[in-house]
Amino acid sequence: MTTPPVSGADSGGPVIAVVVTHRRPGLLAESLAALASQSRPVDSVVVVDNGADEETAAVVAAADVPTTYLASHRNLGGAGGFALGILTALAQGAAWVWCADDDGRPADGTVLATLLACARTHDLAEVSPAVVDKADPSRLAFPLRRGLQWRRTLDDFAGVELLPNYASLFNGALFRADALDVVGVPDYRLFLRGDETEVHRRLVRSGLRFGTCMQAAYLHPEGTQEFLPILGGRLSAQYPADETKRFFTYRNRGYLMSQPGMRWLLPLELVRFSWFFLARKDVQGLKTWLGLLRQGRQERFTRP
Repeated sequence: MTTPPVSGADSGGPVIAVVVTHRRPGLLAESLAALASQSRPVDSVVVVDNGADEETAAVVAAADVPTTYLASHRNLGGAGGFALGILTALAQGAAWVWCADDDGRPADGTVLATLLACARTHDLAEVSPAVVDKADPSRLAFPLRRGLQWRRTLDDFAGVELLPNYASLFNGALFRADALDVVGVPDYRLFLRGDETEVHRRLVRSGLRFGTCMQAAYLHPEGTQEFLPILGGRLSAQYPADETKRFFTYRNRGYLMSQPGMRWLLPLELVRFSWFFLARKDVQGLKTWLGLLRQGRQERFTRP
């Protein structure tokens, strides 16, 4: 179902949520229910279905919120899916675009209202909620480094309203429409892995004000299993168990580290991953990692 342009529930203008999904109808139903239950209602939801399957279409049709269903007969990945969804939301007249995923959802019905209030109070072009572990919402889904220490729980940020210049994209990220004019949409070439890092890089370099509102929470599966400790736990190396995810993670990371604002990371990554693979006596793994890094730096965005 496609809805006409919306007028907005308040003076801030229409808020259109964008959800990208791929053959996870049960999780999508949970996400849509959470979006529909917000105290400040979303005006519409754009769902990009990278699987184009009937069960997902039925879930969207049953949602208790106006929707635009975009069935893609080619898997666009997270990057292409969000690019398509964001552009659709902007074309429909969104003043704010709220990015969500099919495996996460707002923790309660106040999240959108809290994010909007925080954005207006602090004049933010983008604001994100704290991303917390679905299984234990007192813990962060992704540990956050502050100075030389990793913070892993919400209690570590007790009394903090806003973390400026930090955002975990796209898990509940709320963008002002004119911010997207400056930052742009995700790069489809990345497909999956690293697209959120690339948009964050652009956000930092844009000079726009953004941050994470610690008073709002977004539930998401805990995401540290891929990061394996090295040097006695002082550092870690990302090693996805899935070979396809490793391909996109390492190839895209090579591209990102060739871009302004991230080039300083390359020497650290060379030391980190050389140590990681050689400590495992995995010389072939190191060669594969270096080859994927080189592909990314050369912008050879072929898929495996």
